Amino acid sequence: MERIKPHTLSGFMELLPEKQAAMDAIMATVRRVYSLYGFTALDTPVIEASDVLLAKGGGETEKQIYRFTKGDSDLALRFDLTVPLAKYVAMNYSNLTFPFRRFQIGKVYRGERAQRGRFREFYQADIDVIGDGSLDIMNEAEVPSIIYRVFTELGLRRFVIRVNNRKVLTGFYDMLGLSEKSGDIMRAVDKLEKIGAEKVRGILTEDLGVPEASAGEILDFMSIKGSNDRVLERLRDFRGRSGVFDTGLDELAAVTGLLKSFGVPEDHFAVDLTIARGLDYYTGTVYETFMTDHPEVGSICSGGRYDNLAGYYTDKSLPGVGISIGLTRLFFILDDCGLLSDELPTAPADVLILPMTDDRAPAVELATGLRGAGIRAQIYAEPKKFKAKMAYANKLKVPFAAILGEDEVKAGKVSLKDMRTGWQELLSFGEAIEAVRRASVAPVSPIKD
Repeated sequence: MERIKPHTLSGFMELLPEKQAAMDAIMATVRRVYSLYGFTALDTPVIEASDVLLAKGGGETEKQIYRFTKGDSDLALRFDLTVPLAKYVAMNYSNLTFPFRRFQIGKVYRGERAQRGRFREFYQADIDVIGDGSLDIMNEAEVPSIIYRVFTELGLRRFVIRVNNRKVLTGFYDMLGLSEKSGDIMRAVDKLEKIGAEKVRGILTEDLGVPEASAGEILDFMSIKGSNDRVLERLRDFRGRSGVFDTGLDELAAVTGLLKSFGVPEDHFAVDLTIARGLDYYTGTVYETFMTDHPEVGSICSGGRYDNLAGYYTDKSLPGVGISIGLTRLFFILDDCGLLSDELPTAPADVLILPMTDDRAPAVELATGLRGAGIRAQIYAEPKKFKAKMAYANKLKVPFAAILGEDEVKAGKVSLKDMRTGWQELLSFGEAIEAVRRASVAPVSPIKD
């Protein structure tokens, strides 16, 4: 039989057990915080009909989607969790209570070039609020404030949530007589940080046919910087020339004001006119979150307001706002920078039971008692010598070893050994269970202080 060298596809990540434990701890923190804000868990299929995922069509989405056929079915892997959510809400409208607040953590797939910190298969952790007919702008401020809480509870400190409003951009392009090209211009401008102003100018003038003078005005507009109040003040100079612009400016001012009320420090969010979001379905507030010390990896959390996405599946008006953490990218950054905690418990069990006789019944009885008390227990039944069994316990970093030799079995007891301190004592099964329970420690953050 010809052997195939095992390999993983480029852009797909597999983790060793210790790193997987860290990833799981990060996910647990995200789930806990999302639940604190009244979001309910949801799951949707990884594979959808292509016409469902591509209902919006065009843009970067169609270029990146994994699409294939099975028999007569035209199928695709989901590229985000928002479009499947819109389909879900449209299908289940009569069974849902609005505003509908859901969170989802799941894998998505994008056929883009794999590179440092960017994957083809990756986890997203989303929250979305869907309204029935309308959706108050308070939600557009609460959503990024939840991200602030997630990141701070993970132990992250140096990050900035950049906020903009696509109506501000659309209205500005309308002032320049470029309304028909506004979507293409926004996608070009969204690349400013990646490729620089001159290359964006080339895309505007050469690819999109924007007049040189207008391209200059666009780049000047995008360069408005300063404190949030200063940027909003500069934007007010354009008021009165476009109704869409004025609406977007009012929304942007409302969101930034509410972010302060939600307790987000101003050094953790910034009005940034270059933020447009490449996906086509955003209509209002948009967000991108960057690690201050690692701008090279791009946004690790993004989202915004969308008003028309569910319109491809229903005639009902179901506006929404959501945000998504790129968990895989975030994990890569933390790992690459040595920020994952070394103290995070990674053992698959709290107690490793070591039967040293042929009679395995006491080991099974002890394991059953431990598990009944909510304590993770594993029986090591392999016919190895004691030294090998203890080496196995050490390698797994199991906190306790429960030794059942001939003397212990005759006495109906167990020698419980703390693998961290070396403490060991002969105890009854009940005493051993209680000793392990008392030694339980508080959860450790997956990220270093």
